[in-house]
Amino acid sequence: MSKIHAVVLAAGQGTRMKSKLHKVLHPVCGKPMVQHVVDTLAAMQVEDIVVVVGHGADAVQAELGDGVTYARQEKQLGTAHAVQQAAPFLLDKEGTTFLLYGDVPLLSVETLTALRSYHEEQQAAATVLTAVLPNPTGYGRIVRNETGEVLRIVEHKDASSEERAIQEINTGIYCFDNLKLWKALKEVKNDNVQGEYYLTDCVGILRNQGEKVVGFAADDPDETMGINDRVQLSEAEAYLRRRIVVGHMRNGVTIIDPSSTYIETDVSIGADTIIQPGTFLRGRTTIGTDCVIGPQADLTDVKVEDNVSITYAVMVEASVAAQATVGPYAYVRPGSEIGPGVKIGDFVELKNAKIGEGSKIPHLSYVGDAEIGAGVNIGCGTITVNYDGAVKHKTVVDDGAFVGCNTNLVAPVKVGKNAYVAAGSTIHQDVPDDALAIARERQVNKLDYANRMPRKGKKQS
Repeated sequence: MSKIHAVVLAAGQGTRMKSKLHKVLHPVCGKPMVQHVVDTLAAMQVEDIVVVVGHGADAVQAELGDGVTYARQEKQLGTAHAVQQAAPFLLDKEGTTFLLYGDVPLLSVETLTALRSYHEEQQAAATVLTAVLPNPTGYGRIVRNETGEVLRIVEHKDASSEERAIQEINTGIYCFDNLKLWKALKEVKNDNVQGEYYLTDCVGILRNQGEKVVGFAADDPDETMGINDRVQLSEAEAYLRRRIVVGHMRNGVTIIDPSSTYIETDVSIGADTIIQPGTFLRGRTTIGTDCVIGPQADLTDVKVEDNVSITYAVMVEASVAAQATVGPYAYVRPGSEIGPGVKIGDFVELKNAKIGEGSKIPHLSYVGDAEIGAGVNIGCGTITVNYDGAVKHKTVVDDGAFVGCNTNLVAPVKVGKNAYVAAGSTIHQDVPDDALAIARERQVNKLDYANRMPRKGKKQS
């Protein structure tokens, strides 16, 4: 096959979104819609990806970074004019060029690959990606000849009654022979009511030049959905979310209720894992095999190994090793590493904490900026006092230590190997290996104290 190039049009203002955020930067399943387009092209190993920017150019470039080439359309004078801005980068190159839009994020690698293959098999100058709709009102119709080649694209308002009966529509997505594309673009005129240069005119120009123009119908018309407002954004989100969960289920993942499960594009899940309802898996989260995630688990950029259980928990930029359990109602913050077989229980918060193999933090504790060894037990209500108002300090609890309930570990501090800390202690000095640390006020009982104190509702003599 020939080399592939692509032009992605992302210069429009997108006023119907009614948003400060550029239209193509609105996320679909956690990723800006234009990033979906670029990632699909990258997965196809497209050699040159030129993104045409205009309104919000700086924001679009900041999001996409250096992986693509940018062309700027200072004035929006139509789709053909937008494509022409990419000429300095593609004009003299041979191969096939895709023309895509930054607000059409649902096109799959499979559909674009099939479009390209058909285009090159037909040795066409241009191939239009079409869709067959039960109600094509408002869309440009594809008019073919008796051999199936595309004669022209007729806009709905200009179509005859016979042409309006055609259900095959123009999606606005094309494959072009690159050299023939630029030749045709030179002939596009703006002699229309809007005074704009339309890409659709290239079809008629190429036909007049004796070139072959064909159409390729998408198997799933919903893939060609463009997003112009918040309603269409929600429809695209629902479509892509469904496609994502179906893909995971076909790969051996059990998803109890797909309609209440939210999985973003870059998440990976191993076989025989069960995803319970109400679960959100975001970013680049990876989950191993034989896990149970949820219900109501919310994971962002989390690495989860095999045979892990996470329920009613929020986790961000953390990792969980095999055989560990997290939750219910745990909050695991960035930088935390949960080791093999660890138990993180209810109402436990971790932040930048490394928890060693087999350790337990069962409930109602805060462990931050800490390194907890293997086989450690952290009692209920334990707090690592890590912040002095200016600097975060580290707590270290060595292997086999036992920290009693309601303990404050005032960092920087270290509890030695196999040491004990008595319940109710405030520890601000290091505890040696094998020692017992008790740091609490000696109990004093004031006898008959209650009888000398006034009480509500009781008259005093």
